[in-house]
Amino acid sequence: MKVESVLFGTYSVFFVLVTALYWFLSYDPTGTACLALVGGLALMVGYYLWQTSRRMEVRPEDRDDGEISEGAGEMGFFSPHSYWPILTAAAFTVTTLGAVIGPWLLVVGLVAVIVTVLGFLFEYYVGINRSQSQTLQALESMGEQPTSPHKFLGD
Repeated sequence: MKVESVLFGTYSVFFVLVTALYWFLSYDPTGTACLALVGGLALMVGYYLWQTSRRMEVRPEDRDDGEISEGAGEMGFFSPHSYWPILTAAAFTVTTLGAVIGPWLLVVGLVAVIVTVLGFLFEYYVGINRSQSQTLQALESMGEQPTSPHKFLGD
């Protein structure tokens, strides 16, 4: 993650310089604030990646002698069929519209955001998807029965 932290650190320096130049050329407070926020966000991401890279072992892409084959293998579990991201985006859209249209829609949107984020968070802990983040052998070794003999709902 050292490459990523340097990349975002460079972004933050660039946006701080562009913010100062933009202010002196235009005296526009809105654009200056937006550019300053972009620089600050890039700095936060870069700092997080730098701190994370200090705590992990060196990855193949961070070494000069790293080979492509060293990065092969399982990278983690990614949900192939979840509707929660779409529903969460729709809830955020309703919340944003509520900030523009009126407080009643804002409240409805915030409730929808809470429900969809909780659904997103607990998707693989309850219901029919409960055992999909684990292999069937792992479930059998724990003494649990899978909710379905298929790995994914579409199988």
